[in-house]
Amino acid sequence: MSRHVAIVTDSTAYLPTPAMERHGITSVPLTVVLGDQALEEGTEISARSLAAALQKRRPVTTSRPSPETFAAAYRACAESGATGIVSLHLSAELSGTYDAAVLAAKDAPVPVRVVDTGMVAMALGFCALAAAETAGTGGSLDEAVAAAEKCAAGTSAYFYVDTLDFLRRGGRIGAAQALFGSALAVKPLLQLEGGRIEPLERVRTASRAIARLEEIAVERAGSSPVDIAVHHLAAPERAAALAERLHDRVGGLAALHVSEIGAVIGAHTGPGLLGVVVSSR
Repeated sequence: MSRHVAIVTDSTAYLPTPAMERHGITSVPLTVVLGDQALEEGTEISARSLAAALQKRRPVTTSRPSPETFAAAYRACAESGATGIVSLHLSAELSGTYDAAVLAAKDAPVPVRVVDTGMVAMALGFCALAAAETAGTGGSLDEAVAAAEKCAAGTSAYFYVDTLDFLRRGGRIGAAQALFGSALAVKPLLQLEGGRIEPLERVRTASRAIARLEEIAVERAGSSPVDIAVHHLAAPERAAALAERLHDRVGGLAALHVSEIGAVIGAHTGPGLLGVVVSSR
């Protein structure tokens, strides 16, 4: 067995499967509760199934992985030869996933460093990739953590939603609740700030909001090397068109990912989500 630092994240990182396999990243699934069914994200419920359920206004909630699930993942990493584990997760402001990982880490067979990245989706995914790349070149536990934290500090996430109703119902909008009273009259742009979903701007129409999302991403990218991810839920044409424009406009673009988000985040944003993650190299 090889001795190495293993990387664990959770299913809300929405990393491409080839990237996870290439770097040996383990993903621990969150759960979507659809009616009376508890379904693991990524294997038992798809984003499309979730979007269809939301459009039919079926009750949908989400839940964190159990500490036991994390404990099993840590044991598997140790049995595969890991001498240390970096466990990177979505913002603790949005989920109890980080807390569950911390509980499991206490009894893990090898040292586990649990990191609240303050991120979600590919903003989290880029952090996991940064840690994995460092570990893959022989980096220590501390060096892999430092790489993830540096990536988080240089990563921004912005997104557009058709309505704040799903975020409001899930209790995930915090200060953005100030926007809800006029949500029918505006199209909100939001951002991740301090691990929370916060209001960024209000725009009158969907087309103007998406154009503004593009401008914000281009301004944030500047001319330095960056990785970009474009996320959507049930809006593939919008995402593809936005990604093409960003590809043409961002001079320092190193990598561009386009993907549909999973069911857990989709349950809180609703169909029509369009998001952009910009991560400095």
